[in-house]
Amino acid sequence: MNSICVFCGSSMGVRPEYRQAAFDLAKLFLAKKIRLVYGGANVGLMQILADTVLAGGGEVIGIMPQMLIDKEVAHTGLTKMITVCSMSERKSLMVEMSDAFIAMPGGFGTLDELAEVITYNQLRLTDKPIGILNIAGYFDPLLAFFDHITNEGFLRHEHRQNLIVDDSIKGLISKMQEFKPVAIEKWIEDIKKESL
Repeated sequence: MNSICVFCGSSMGVRPEYRQAAFDLAKLFLAKKIRLVYGGANVGLMQILADTVLAGGGEVIGIMPQMLIDKEVAHTGLTKMITVCSMSERKSLMVEMSDAFIAMPGGFGTLDELAEVITYNQLRLTDKPIGILNIAGYFDPLLAFFDHITNEGFLRHEHRQNLIVDDSIKGLISKMQEFKPVAIEKWIEDIKKESL
């Protein structure tokens, strides 16, 4: 994994653990010479992540729609800032430029980005590892929802298993490096049969 896209908050969150995790993840990227791809903001956890990688001499690529640049939240010191026209274009480019994805604590934007790559993975548009860094149990309610929709028959078990979750950075990265997509055999045919 030479390039990892991180989805995380444009806010800091209330727990110091979230900020520490952004700092620690950046340090790991530096140690492993991993290029950071992210949303390009100079606020919140996104700022901590980018500034720490940059301060250590690492490479940071930001991808941001012009409308957000106009709101003056763009980081001006990145290795490269790519300006796009829309949020959809931003997500498509993130997928294209990254070898893997990590979701850290964040809000609606983080959830939107995570949902997009999960769906790409489900449809086999990409087989890149998707990691959820569950700092301080932040994602527990979302993971419980994923379990719920699986148990209720709206998400297949093999798709649920493709998500990599850990509460430690080293553990998550290790699991992501070992990731092999779960074989998804004829699931489209299965859901057609269920609909008869």
